Amino acid sequence: MDESSSGVGVLDKAALVLSALETGPTTLAGLVTSTGLARPTAHRLAVALEHHRLVGRDIQGRFVLGPRLAELASAAGEDRLLATAGPVLARLRDITGESAQLFRRQGDHRICIAAAERASGLRDTVPVGSQLTMTAGSAAQVLLAWEDPERMQRGLDGSTFSAVALANVRRRGWAQSVGEREAGVASVSSPVRSPSGKVLAAVSVSGPIERLTRQPGRAHAPAVMAAADRLSEVLRRSGGDS
Repeated sequence: MDESSSGVGVLDKAALVLSALETGPTTLAGLVTSTGLARPTAHRLAVALEHHRLVGRDIQGRFVLGPRLAELASAAGEDRLLATAGPVLARLRDITGESAQLFRRQGDHRICIAAAERASGLRDTVPVGSQLTMTAGSAAQVLLAWEDPERMQRGLDGSTFSAVALANVRRRGWAQSVGEREAGVASVSSPVRSPSGKVLAAVSVSGPIERLTRQPGRAHAPAVMAAADRLSEVLRRSGGDS
């Protein structure tokens, strides 16, 4: 068997089509030339891949790589994010003395996908898998602040923060909240970005207002931003994008 062949002919041919589109928009004739496939076969495969959103069309009708590939790449990036999050959050916890979390948006909620809890004393505990609101808290602000205007406006409905607050988050690169999500709890969050700059997650520290004060960003924003930057760098090095 040819080393380039998996033994499953239709998959090998589909891979040829996707590889041909890696260099940019291509006509059907271009696909035939670059893949060596018969014209009917190239057309049938391209249309089938288009059905599954692995292939798309540009404004001129040429075949291009489809949006599903970006979604899969994003999911792979999130796996790399989770694999790296533990040590980064543990270091953030040790530097700040507060519990650290990593949140990802899922619809109208944000999910805690990783955490490093303060070992003892009064602390804000957010178990992995917890679903929290997108209408309150510094992580919610971060996950909403860089959305497109229409989605951001929908997210502001019923929220405890304003459009002005989100503009400040975008300007300084971090958010803080004091008693927004839960009375007596303060937090600071900063965005984790894909190589293209899209916000994929939010790194946070949280704890009692008595320790974090009513201006928690003053003490903890630099450490939180550094942790978020470390995770963003992991995605840049590994090529995780969205």
